[in-house]
Amino acid sequence: MKIGTIDLGERSVLLAPMEDVTDQPFRILCKEFGADMVYTEFVSSDALVRSVQSTHRKLTISDAERPVAIQIYGRDTDAMVEAARICESASPDILDINFGCPVKKVAGKGAGAGMLRDIPKLLEITREVVRAVRIPVTVKTRLGWDNDNKIIVSLAEQLQDCGIAALSIHGRTRSQMYTGEADWSLIGEVKNNPRMVIPIIGNGDVTSAEIAQEKFNRYGVDAIMVGRASIGRPWIFREIKHFLLTGKPASSLSAREKFLILRRQIRESISRIDERRGILHIRRHLAATPLFKGIPNFRETRIAMLRTETESGLYEIFDEIEQKYASFLCEEV
Repeated sequence: MKIGTIDLGERSVLLAPMEDVTDQPFRILCKEFGADMVYTEFVSSDALVRSVQSTHRKLTISDAERPVAIQIYGRDTDAMVEAARICESASPDILDINFGCPVKKVAGKGAGAGMLRDIPKLLEITREVVRAVRIPVTVKTRLGWDNDNKIIVSLAEQLQDCGIAALSIHGRTRSQMYTGEADWSLIGEVKNNPRMVIPIIGNGDVTSAEIAQEKFNRYGVDAIMVGRASIGRPWIFREIKHFLLTGKPASSLSAREKFLILRRQIRESISRIDERRGILHIRRHLAATPLFKGIPNFRETRIAMLRTETESGLYEIFDEIEQKYASFLCEEV
C-alpha cells in the first residue's frame, strides 16, 4: 500500500490515533513491535492557531517512529488550513483529518464526527487542506452520523475527488460511539467500489491476529488500524504481523517481558510529564492490559495499583504480583 510516495507494504497494520494514548513514547513502542505507521493524538486546529503550548507539544515527532501522521480536527476552514501548515512544518510524513471522533465535546461542537452532519463543509475543509500542504492528506471518518444516515459509500467518492491520498473508515456511526459491533460490510463496499483508487483502511474491533487476517481476506482492505486493543498491549502488532506473514501464532512474550514493557511505559510517561501526571496518564494502559486478565482474587490488588501515585509504589505492586501470582502468569500469559 502506498500513501503518496510512502510505501507501507502489503497488508499494512497501523496504530490508530487515540487521545491520551498515542503519545510519542507509546508510538515508538508500537513501532518497535511492528506497526507499519503510527498516528499522533488528535490536535485541535483552534488550539494550534492560538499557540496553546500543550497542543504544540503534540507535534513533536522523531525519526524512530516514522512513517508518522499528525491528525488534526476542527470545524473552521481557515483554522484548519492554518493548522495544516503549522503541522507540515513539524515534518510529519502524512497529515490526517479527523472526521470521526464521536465524543460530545468534539462532535457536539460540529468537529470530528460532527462534520458528518454538514457534508458540504466537510468537503470544503478537505479540499482546502489538500491545497494548503505538500505532504499527503488522508481522512479518518465513520459510516455516518446514525443508522439512518450511513453515507460512507458516496462520501468516500467525494473525499477522493477532493484529493485525499487514503481513507480510513471506522465501522460504526457516530451515534453508536464505541458500542455494538463494528460493521465492516460498508467498508468492504467502499473498497470494492470500482471508482475508488486510493487505499482504504479499515478500523474497528481488530483485537487479535486472527481477526486482522479475517478482515483482510473478507473485505480486501489495503490496511487495518488497531486502536483500543493496543492499549496496555503494544505487542499486539508483533502478534498480528507474525500471523499475517506465517499463518501461525507468534511465540508468546513471557510475563516478565510484559512487565518490563509496562515499566518502560511508566518511566517514559513520567519522564515526559512528571511523576503525578505521568502515572495518571499510564493508568489507562494498566487498566486495559490483558496481563492481569483472569488473575484470581485480584480485585484489591488492581484497585491498589490504579490508586498508587508514585513510581516506586507501582513497582512494588508489580513485584508483589509477579511473586504472588507467578504460577498463574506462567500458565496464562
